[in-house]
Amino acid sequence: MADTTTLSAARPSSLSSPSPVSALSPVSPLAHTAGRLAAATRTSGGAIRLAELPFLTQLDVRLDSKGAAADAIGPALDLPLPLAPNTVVRAGELVALWLGPDEWLLVGPPGSERDLETRIREAAGDEPVSVVDVSAQRTTLLVTGPRARDLLAHGCPLDLHPRAFGPGRCAQTTLGRTQIVLVARDEPRAGFWVLVRSSFAGYLTDWLLDAATEYVG
Repeated sequence: MADTTTLSAARPSSLSSPSPVSALSPVSPLAHTAGRLAAATRTSGGAIRLAELPFLTQLDVRLDSKGAAADAIGPALDLPLPLAPNTVVRAGELVALWLGPDEWLLVGPPGSERDLETRIREAAGDEPVSVVDVSAQRTTLLVTGPRARDLLAHGCPLDLHPRAFGPGRCAQTTLGRTQIVLVARDEPRAGFWVLVRSSFAGYLTDWLLDAATEYVG
């Protein structure tokens, strides 16, 4: 008969006391392109600036724009929901984008999704409201500089002239045949946000870098 005491003692100690597994830091969809984006920015001589803004909070909010919830949520967020089509309202670091008659996208700093959702639901009370965290669905590309509009015009069907798409405007459109949400930011020289699905972000970055070749020395 085998000596079970001996067999037990011979087992590796790691089985009885496994080493802890360290938590992994999140990696943004475009982390691998940061160097290329920085190089294009540097060599453009100030014509364009390209960068990823990773991990921004994004909440899709749906409710009756004429109901009590819409009136209550604005004060709770210190930000009125925009009612005019394709417009943007900003208060500090929080931005609200009009996506439809009963739909908005709230964009805020990383890690603010729980606080924002709680404030929305508490303000809405018993009124019907949908709040969905879509932060992981998209990443955001920053496109700024004197030639930013020219660069985007290479692959966007919208009229991007400031008279038609000036600061404080947004639209669901395409860029390089990729669906995006385009935001003309209202801060001075702030340029554009390009919100793109994470799975298409690498392709769109390649497209932007290729389109920017004429501005890169």
